[in-house]
Parts: sequence; structure tokens; C-alpha cells
Amino acid sequence: MENNDLITIVIPIYNVDKYLEKCVESVINQTYKKIEIILVDDGSTDESGKICDDYKEKDSRIEVIHKKNGGLSDARNFGIEQATGKYITFIDSDDIVEKDYIEYLYNLIKKYNSKISICAYSILMENGKKIDNGKGYCEEKLTKLEALDRMLNEKGYSVSACAKLYDIELFKDVRYPIGKLCEDNGTTYKLFDKADTIAYGNESKYYYFKRKGSIMLSSFNEKKFDMIELTDEMCDYIDSKYPELKDTTERRRLYSRFNVLRQMVCSKNLDDNLIKKENEIIEWIKIRKKEILKNPKSSKRDKIALICLCIGKGFFKIVWNFYERIKY
Repeated sequence: MENNDLITIVIPIYNVDKYLEKCVESVINQTYKKIEIILVDDGSTDESGKICDDYKEKDSRIEVIHKKNGGLSDARNFGIEQATGKYITFIDSDDIVEKDYIEYLYNLIKKYNSKISICAYSILMENGKKIDNGKGYCEEKLTKLEALDRMLNEKGYSVSACAKLYDIELFKDVRYPIGKLCEDNGTTYKLFDKADTIAYGNESKYYYFKRKGSIMLSSFNEKKFDMIELTDEMCDYIDSKYPELKDTTERRRLYSRFNVLRQMVCSKNLDDNLIKKENEIIEWIKIRKKEILKNPKSSKRDKIALICLCIGKGFFKIVWNFYERIKY
């Protein structure tokens, strides 16, 4: 295959020395060779920075940025500023990609004359289980409306910045929100809205690693409310431009609140202020009970979760934890 365009790969890095080598190895061995690899060391305190420097010595396509810790969004934005490729993609430093990840995404963009391409991804569990997100879908060219609808409903792909290839021009006036968790909720929809069409491929070329106990073992803090804030901003924007997606945005607002609520009910460190906010989320959901049950976009999972919550918070917690165990 003739490599016509330079493609930038940005890998934000923070204290991932246990996983970083596998990630970088999967990138430097890409079948598409005309790439620049920007490793953004976001103030790591482990061996990650040294690993980055060692790889720079081995591969001239690698550039390393060592910076003060500013979070994932800040690291991605640094990478965007340094990018010289026509296209750009993001890979999380504890994930890996197939050898033809770039080639596959690039071919989709050229085949469908789009400014964004997406590949399916797989979730790899510590117990060896693999969940293929692209199963049941087919390769196709999507309008921005179709792409937004599927993104919000997570049909074949998600809101994640990863597993996508973007024309760098789309980032001309778009950046990731600094200091926010769930930053992809504040960005991906803006990029989709700037593209006339989006090319989707159903082959899994990106692998997320899901590690056990991340929710159960982590304490809850107010930063996790960023998910609700950014989701509401995204849905408000989409509602204003594409009112025909109202059922989908309402489903997404609910999804964000259930996501935060399940973390709260599993946490043991809630103070009075957090308990008050937890009750506000529960009230928000219960008030919309009829609308949720009637919404054709509401998933079976969310409807069951709603019914469980109406029975009681304790019952909701038990059933959701059971769901998480059998799903993963």
C-alpha cells in the first residue's frame, strides 16, 4: 500500500510503566509506516518517562514531550499542538492496537471520502474474556446525524477519542476540556458535527484493557460529576441543532446519571454534601420515570435499573453489582 499522508499518533502517558512498552510496540510496528508518534509524558513519577526516551533513541519517528502534570486533556492538547500530520489519532497508554490499525482507519477515510473514520474496539478483561464492540454491525458511510445517534447509543463505537482517525483540520478550534474527567464527552460530538460524513469499520483494531475493581475500590469525589455536566452540555448542543435526536439525548442524560450513581452507591466515603447530590440524582431519575419507560431509545438495562431504584437504593446496588459481574 502506498503511504500518501503523514499520520500523527498521540499517546498521553502518566505512570503506566507496567503497560507502556506493549502499547508503544503495537504502534511502532504498524503496517502503515508514514507516521509520527508523539509520546506526551504528563509528569510521570515512575519509569514511564525513561521508557519514552529509550524508544525515541530506537525510532526516529518518535517525539517525546516531558511536561508538568496537567491531566489527560492537557496532554492530548499538547500532542495536537505538536502534530504535523494530515490526520491524527489518539491511543491510551495502557491499551494496544492491531498492526494494521492505522492502515485500516486510513483506508476507510479514503474509501468513503470522509474526514473521520472509526473502527470497532474490543474490551479485554483480566480473566481473558473478550467483548467485541463491533459484533453485529457492518462497514458503512454514516451521515453526521447517524453518527451522533449511534455514538450516543454506543452502537458499534463510543464517545471515546480513541479508535478514531481525524482530519487534523477538525481540531482548528476544538480542544479537550482541561481539568475535566470524561473529557471525551466534551469534544467528540463537536468533531462529528464538523464532518459531513463519518466512515465506520466493524473490525476490532483497538483493544481496551478493563481492570478489575476500578469502581468498587475507588473512593468517590466530586470530579466524577464532570460526566453529568459534560453530557448535559453535549446533549443541549445536539438538541439545539438536531431536535430529531431528542429521544437519544434523553437516554444519554439518563445513562450519565446511572453511571455516576452506581459509583456513589458503591462508595463508603460519601459526606453529607455528596449524599445530598446522590439524592438529587435519584430524584431526577424518578421524576422522569414515565418518560424513561416510554422512550423507544431507553435500553432494557436502564429500564430495569430504574425499576430497581424505585424499589430502593440498596436493591439497586445489589442488582447493578450482579449485572457488572455477569457482564464482565
